Amino acid sequence: MENNKKLSHLLIAGALTGALSAPTFAATEEPIKVGIMLPFSGIYAALGDAGRNGLKMALEEKAAELHGRKIEFIEMDTEARPERAPEIASSLLDQHNADFIIGPVHSGVAMGMIKVLRNKDTVMIIPNAGAGAATGPLCAPNIFRTSFSSWQPSYPMGKVALDNGYKRVVTMSWNYGMGRESLDAFEESYTAGGGEIVKKILVPFPKTEFQSYLSEIGSINPDAVFVFFAGGGAVKFVKDYDALGLKGKIPLLGSGFLTEGTLEAQGPSAEGVRTALHYADALDNEVNAKFRQSYQQMFEKPADIYAVQGYDAGLLIASAVDKLGGDIADQAALIKAMEETKLFSPRGEITFSKAHNPIQNIYLRQVIDGENKVIDVPSAALEDPARGCKL
Repeated sequence: MENNKKLSHLLIAGALTGALSAPTFAATEEPIKVGIMLPFSGIYAALGDAGRNGLKMALEEKAAELHGRKIEFIEMDTEARPERAPEIASSLLDQHNADFIIGPVHSGVAMGMIKVLRNKDTVMIIPNAGAGAATGPLCAPNIFRTSFSSWQPSYPMGKVALDNGYKRVVTMSWNYGMGRESLDAFEESYTAGGGEIVKKILVPFPKTEFQSYLSEIGSINPDAVFVFFAGGGAVKFVKDYDALGLKGKIPLLGSGFLTEGTLEAQGPSAEGVRTALHYADALDNEVNAKFRQSYQQMFEKPADIYAVQGYDAGLLIASAVDKLGGDIADQAALIKAMEETKLFSPRGEITFSKAHNPIQNIYLRQVIDGENKVIDVPSAALEDPARGCKL
């Protein structure tokens, strides 16, 4: 909390300093209002905190590019509860008149936000939720995403499996939106190349009693297993997979969240697991090295994917404000500036698709000595198909 207060003060001070040389109109305008709809309590609190930290850090770093505009943050705790989303989004839109609304983590919350904010006089930037509909059937000019679609990390893994000679695969996930969309994306590329899904297992969410399913997988004896699990469920799955003797017998593949933020708890059970994601901590580029060092110094903890996605939301705002000389009153001009933005992110170069989803590299990572090491780039500049988007 102290770091966030310090950061807000730094940002305002930087903006005031910039006002001395900025155009007169910018110095006298109202502050740019940034509503933050993230979970700051409950199971996803750490993810929300990381996203907020990254967002504020980027805007503090880019204060000189805001043309004298101050930033006013309005923070709302979604608690990752979809039923709260419409009320909070309405408050930020109608009572606070937020210019940008950043959120959420949870895809169910995203759907509630979109119902309220779609085609309204604000810009919604999604820094995590992967629901395909957000930049698919429910896409809108004022909705952007700086994270990923659920399709993006999983689709390249179908080709990875085929390239490794895996002709028969079992897929498995919790039975909810992100899980189903992830399995469908893998199946799309895998079956197109001639692979066979011999069994699709959908586990009731948030069940973590996996032994019976793993015993069934052992009896099927596929060439590989592809899964989507995250958080505590991912920890339990990987450890159970190892404990039941499958680790050395059937290769385990997954969407990157299987080993993202979970490696310490998974321990040696995770060694050798291959996943795909749009980021890895050790990506070898100058922006990532600087970002991770600055984040560690500012918040006294290491950055993660959620911090990166929040950081890129801040970069997107700053870039658009800079292009428009600080004047964001014309929403059409603001959206156009955002559409044309190229971000130099810790994860690599990012542009935006017509549906406003990031076009980005997807990295193949393998757990080696307790770290997700990048071993390939199976899909460079991957664009989500945005099926159903009418933009």
